[in-house]
Amino acid sequence: VLVLHKGAIVYERYLGVTKPDTPHIAFSVTKSFVGTLAEILIHEGRLDPAALMADLIPELAGSGFADATLRQVLDMTTALDFSEEYTDPNSGIGAMSNALGLTPRAPGYSGPTDVYAYLPSIGKAGTHGERFTYRTCNTEVLGWLVARTEGKRLDQVLSERIWVPLGMEQDADFLTDSSGMPFAGGGLNPVLRDMARFGEAMRLNGRGNGCQALPAAVVETVRAGGSKTEFAPAGYVWLPDGSYKSQWWIMPGNHGAFSARGIHGQAIYVDPVAEVTIARFGSHPI
Repeated sequence: VLVLHKGAIVYERYLGVTKPDTPHIAFSVTKSFVGTLAEILIHEGRLDPAALMADLIPELAGSGFADATLRQVLDMTTALDFSEEYTDPNSGIGAMSNALGLTPRAPGYSGPTDVYAYLPSIGKAGTHGERFTYRTCNTEVLGWLVARTEGKRLDQVLSERIWVPLGMEQDADFLTDSSGMPFAGGGLNPVLRDMARFGEAMRLNGRGNGCQALPAAVVETVRAGGSKTEFAPAGYVWLPDGSYKSQWWIMPGNHGAFSARGIHGQAIYVDPVAEVTIARFGSHPI
């Protein structure tokens, strides 16, 4: 865990085998990096948040994503036949993990062997734009779109748009599927200080490494938050009055804090009023 106050490290502690130079999987904290990249392309006029996904990625024309807008994918208000039940190997996330190769495939597995092949198979269930439902497949689509828009792999875009501008101190690793597609929903492995650098830049409206590393308008879009009405039915009682915007969790009742969150205890937490940024790795067994 690392705590920054007004840009200075006030607490830093490493436990177990983890050291300052140890990359650690960030899991779904990765989503917030990818959402920020998509917002940068929107800010530059390269992407239209109102565009339909079938127009942006024609391979998705027959899928449940087809008539969803980019904004609905970014804010996870898509209506899809996809369950984010991690303990069920037959859920949507289980099927996606099989395609990705994140988990061992059962003997005789004959399904998709990369994420590009899997995403078009996801169907629609309901009406897009009505409610927030957390689904990692949305971020995989965003990663695909960012890469296609830039004409480069997602890891290269992340390097050019965030890693280099922020002056990160170490390379990060990225889990990839058999096609070489980085796991946009959870595959980034940075060191803790670099994860904190990203959070601190978001606190400072995009400033980092002595320059305006990220567009201030992008940070403003994130910090403005998403629809509380669409978020409420998801039932996150520990995030009262919360919302979800561009792959970030928004907590307006807590100093307007916002956070990137990972399944096993990884997090970036930004409190703009207290001028605090916290980065944390965890390896919770459950």
